[in-house]
Amino acid sequence: GPTAMGVFAQPAQLAASGAVSSSAQAAAAPVATIAASPKTVAAPRPEDEDIETLPSREMTADGGVYLGQEVMWKGKQGVVRYIGDVRFAAGEWVGVEMLEAEGMHDGNVLGVPYFKCASRKGIFSRSAELQTAGTGASASVQRHLRQVEAAATVGAMARVAGTMRLGQRVMWRGRHAGTVRYIGTVKFAPGEFAGVELDDAVGYYDGSFMGDGYFKCESGKGVFSNPAMLKVMAEA
Repeated sequence: GPTAMGVFAQPAQLAASGAVSSSAQAAAAPVATIAASPKTVAAPRPEDEDIETLPSREMTADGGVYLGQEVMWKGKQGVVRYIGDVRFAAGEWVGVEMLEAEGMHDGNVLGVPYFKCASRKGIFSRSAELQTAGTGASASVQRHLRQVEAAATVGAMARVAGTMRLGQRVMWRGRHAGTVRYIGTVKFAPGEFAGVELDDAVGYYDGSFMGDGYFKCESGKGVFSNPAMLKVMAEA
């Protein structure tokens, strides 16, 4: 009998029945295909979406600069908007929004959004190169912060209730007179504190600290103190 012969073929090369015509074979011949090129999509521009900024620290490692603080950079005034690591240099950096267009960017450096501000109002600086605006040098702020934190942890803090009241005249550090403007808890240390507006600009703040406002006074006249460290002045 006839010898059986087997073949392998693609389905497209087979006719429904009978022999495959030459035209069908030509149509069914393998055709080289070219893969479609992937569609190029333009990267979204910053203005096309609300870009999230990187998280910032509340304060520099040395405690001298904090978010929201007014500072001076090269004699120009600005506000601290970012504290932390950056991708363009090693170490800790401070991002500042200048009040005037004296900067170099809008808070976005090399495609990384650290903070947001108007174009050419953003700068980055080492904390040592900044001065606090109207509150003395950063080192002074750091020393005062440490004093406040130490006072909060030494022994049992005296309760303010019943011993001090708003508007009361007190002496701070035994020689600086002032008026109590705030009594209560604060976010930067445990316990209860008194906020005092000093008569002279020998303080550190304007009643706000680390972006939180506790009372209002002229810049450089506000201090926070353990009530036990204040001496109540005799009323006239």
